[in-house]
Amino acid sequence: MAMIPENVIENVRENTDIADVIGQYVQLKKTGKNLFGLCPFQPENTPSFSVSENKQIFHCFSCGRGGNVFKFIMEYKHVSFPEAVQEVAKMQGIKLPQNYTAKQRVQTNPEISKMMDLYAKATQLYHHVLMNTELGQKALDYLHQRGLSDQTINDYQLGFASNKRLLKPFFEEKKIDYQTMHKSGLFSETHDDQLIDRFANRIMYPIKNEHGKVIAFSGRIIQASKNEPKYLNSPETPIFNKGKTLFNFDIAKQFIRKEHSAILFEGYMDVMSAYQSGVKNGIASMGTSLTEDQIGKIEQHTKQLYVCYDGDKPGQAAINRAVNMLANQSRLKLGVIQMPSGIDPDEYRQKYGEDRFKNYVRAARESTIAFKLRFFKNDYNLNNDEDRIAYINRSLKTIASSPSPVERDLYLQNLSSEFHLKSDDLRAQIKPYLIKHQKHSYHHHINSQISIPQKETTLKQPKLNKIQMAEQMLLNRMLHDHSVWLKVVGIDGFCFADDQYQTIFMFAENYFEHHDQYQVADFVDMFKEPKLQRLVIQIDVLDVSKHISNGEIDDYVNIIMKQAPIENQIKRKQKALKAATKMQDEAKQTQLVVEIIKLQKKRQASKTEATPY
Repeated sequence: MAMIPENVIENVRENTDIADVIGQYVQLKKTGKNLFGLCPFQPENTPSFSVSENKQIFHCFSCGRGGNVFKFIMEYKHVSFPEAVQEVAKMQGIKLPQNYTAKQRVQTNPEISKMMDLYAKATQLYHHVLMNTELGQKALDYLHQRGLSDQTINDYQLGFASNKRLLKPFFEEKKIDYQTMHKSGLFSETHDDQLIDRFANRIMYPIKNEHGKVIAFSGRIIQASKNEPKYLNSPETPIFNKGKTLFNFDIAKQFIRKEHSAILFEGYMDVMSAYQSGVKNGIASMGTSLTEDQIGKIEQHTKQLYVCYDGDKPGQAAINRAVNMLANQSRLKLGVIQMPSGIDPDEYRQKYGEDRFKNYVRAARESTIAFKLRFFKNDYNLNNDEDRIAYINRSLKTIASSPSPVERDLYLQNLSSEFHLKSDDLRAQIKPYLIKHQKHSYHHHINSQISIPQKETTLKQPKLNKIQMAEQMLLNRMLHDHSVWLKVVGIDGFCFADDQYQTIFMFAENYFEHHDQYQVADFVDMFKEPKLQRLVIQIDVLDVSKHISNGEIDDYVNIIMKQAPIENQIKRKQKALKAATKMQDEAKQTQLVVEIIKLQKKRQASKTEATPY
């Protein structure tokens, strides 16, 4: 792939709104002049991820990451800079010349690259066997009987692992080495150290990461067997962590943003049934309760999650566990999609058709309180006075958890009507529960707003000393105000005390030779080192007033020049001299030699002043 010229890169960046791009991956909300959301690079409870539409940059005040739109795509999708430019151009409908768009994935970890390639090849083989061979016909008939169309089967790349053990010879023919196959999780090891296919006689459901790359499989047996589990899943590998993976998230995330909600299903077939019916914001966990990482992914895209499990008794109990766990561990607004008794979402679609399923999913939504009030009835004999009283008290505790007075009043009226009780009596009965719940909510709010963010924000942000703070503030002023820039560069012997800031200063000198105006989204692309890129963004987002106070710049310069040891200044000048020599910049060399001599004289003078007579 040819190197993309600067003018092409600049054209893509200038015609892209960073908020539009990041908004596809992070749920952003306007706060003041910037947009804020939960950081997509780490779990957090309080939004610290900021996007500036004015400056076209992002910055996380917790983990320190920052940059322009290309940097975000590089960090989020783990791609190279040219690939990020291509990706952004594609999003914006900007056509790049063919020689700049050839695919050439740069993978930093050879082991990961090999394993991802292995799973891609296995997916192709399993899918081919299912769709094009006699070996896969029985499995294909089964999927058709379940009502899945060929389009859905192709969209999800479903496959079939026959009992002929085709995978190992297929890989050996492609010269895949033993160690890669052994670590992949696609094989089991016999007692004599031979590899055999892990999956046999199973329909294969590819599990993909959020970028749509296959990282694991779940294999469903066609005929039930006492000796075989119904589902067999890939073990965890360097590319697959089930606690961080959500089935269908790669497809669903764009629809989650569009629908402003996600639907959590219990099984893969439920998700695919929903997808085929036009309900495309469905996801499923990997057979376990949602983890903090999985919840974090959902929260980055929506505030609303509906739980849609089976309508039978175990399914209802699973819904209850899920909403209890999510209420304690997430900030999501929760709801339930209640399936008819004894039927799961996939069965409903097969029985009533796709249109009716789609309409039902929209119509059957209810609050978690409404679900619980109905679910609790399974534990009581409501023909018995003692059980009725116990049920009413339990219901009042649940109703008290609603923050909405209108919602609470609605459920109290329903209880009053159902059990022929006075509304005033129920309101009096619920008061202690309301007080208790409000105290709990207050403490939970305080903990989430103060304790947790403190832990997060102090974890990775080193405290700056006086000199470093002065250097950052001065650089901010110099970059954004050219009169300050001219004043500082005209100061005889000035040099930043810290190597990092001096490097940024030297890059800025080069930048201003080719640009009349400073744009941080443009400037940050000059740096290849991530640490310096983050530092440039950190300097840019400093909280500074628009007005430069009297003596402010002089104060910064005095702190840097007088409090930073002269010895350090000499070292930095000497490094700068080496760099200027390599660049064959004779004017800069002469300037630096003069400055070094002056500093050495100053150092000698200070030594003389300190020598007693």
